[in-house]
Amino acid sequence: MTSDVQKYVDGIDPEHRPLFDRLQGLVLEEHPEAEVGFSYKMPRYKVGERRIFLAVWRHGVSIYGVGPGADAGFIARHPDLIASRGTIRLRPKDAAAIPDNELREMVRAALA
Repeated sequence: MTSDVQKYVDGIDPEHRPLFDRLQGLVLEEHPEAEVGFSYKMPRYKVGERRIFLAVWRHGVSIYGVGPGADAGFIARHPDLIASRGTIRLRPKDAAAIPDNELREMVRAALA
């Protein structure tokens, strides 16, 4: 992990840190080979040419780079979590209702 990513993670509000840690952990469990970097002022996880980004905001955590067809059906099952094309907006209460396996499948598809 780069120093920029570590600074970002260290600066996450304690309210949202558990959700960020959960998502980052799932990304790295599914893709331990992912190159972790820092782009657009947020952590980036790259596998080959595919990449996703995690960013903490007031609402919770947004996942960027996930689109229809590369999401294992996540978007169709959770259309209310779509903020814009390729962006999933997760509030802690929403994420609490989504099992890790479903998030893993989405991450696996997004970085496949």
